[in-house]
Amino acid sequence: MNNENQTIRGIDVDLICEFFLNTQRQGPGNPEATLRALSFIDGLTDDSRIADLGCGTGGQTMTLARHAPGHVTGLDFYPGFIERFNANARGANFGDRVKGVVGSMDDLPFREGELDLIWSEGAIYNIGFERGLREWRRYLRPGGFLAVTEASWFTDERPAEIHDYWMEMYPGIDTIPGKVAQVQRAGYLPVATFVLPENCWTEHYYAPLAKARELFLRKYAGNATAEELVAFQRQEEALYDKYKAFYGYVFYIAKKMGV
Repeated sequence: MNNENQTIRGIDVDLICEFFLNTQRQGPGNPEATLRALSFIDGLTDDSRIADLGCGTGGQTMTLARHAPGHVTGLDFYPGFIERFNANARGANFGDRVKGVVGSMDDLPFREGELDLIWSEGAIYNIGFERGLREWRRYLRPGGFLAVTEASWFTDERPAEIHDYWMEMYPGIDTIPGKVAQVQRAGYLPVATFVLPENCWTEHYYAPLAKARELFLRKYAGNATAEELVAFQRQEEALYDKYKAFYGYVFYIAKKMGV
C-alpha cells in the first residue's frame, strides 16, 4: 500500500490497515502460489537482493524467504504492518537476512539496478499496474525478475454488476492478454502467468477475515465507520462468490530486458 489517498470509499486508510493487522495475509494468495511463482525465477544466490513491495505483515514474504536465498526487504507505508513483519521475521530466525522498512511504493529506498527480484502480492494496484511496472524497472539489474499478482478479468464480457463494481474500485483491471501486453510494453519479457486458485480467496483470505471482523467490531462497538468497513468486506466476499468465474488474481512473472 501507499498513502497517497488518505481514505478508501471515505474510510480512513489507517483504520483499514488496523483491521488487516489482525490477518496473516492482506490479500488473496497462499504458500503454494508463492512457491509456484518462485519456481520460474532462476539465478538467485546468497548475495541476491529481493524486495517485497506492499508486504503487509509479511505472510507471503516469510514463505519467499524460506525458499529463496539472498537478502529480503519488505516495504510498506503502514508502521503497524512493518512492526508485525519484523516480529514475524525474528520469530522465524531469519536474523538480518529479512527486514521490514516503512516506505512508499512510489519512492523506493533502493539504488538503480540494486535488486535481483521485485515481489508484490496484491499490492501493485495501489499505484497502478502499468505505473508500477515502469517505475520499478529501474531498480532491477539487467535480467532481474519481477513477480506480482494483479486483479484480472478472465473473460472479455461480464455481468454489469461486477463490471461496474470493479470500474469503481480499480479501473485498471484488464484481461490477462491485456496485462501481458502491458508487461511487454514496460520493457519486460513475460516469463509465466497463472491464475491463483479459488482457495487463495476462500480458505486463505476470506475465512481468516471472519475472525478479524469479530475482533474489530468488538473493539469498535457502535462505531459507524468500522461497521461500514466490515459491510464493505462482506460485500466484496459475496461478489467474489457470485462472480468468481469472471475475475480473480493472476500471478505475472517477468524478466527485465535491456539495461
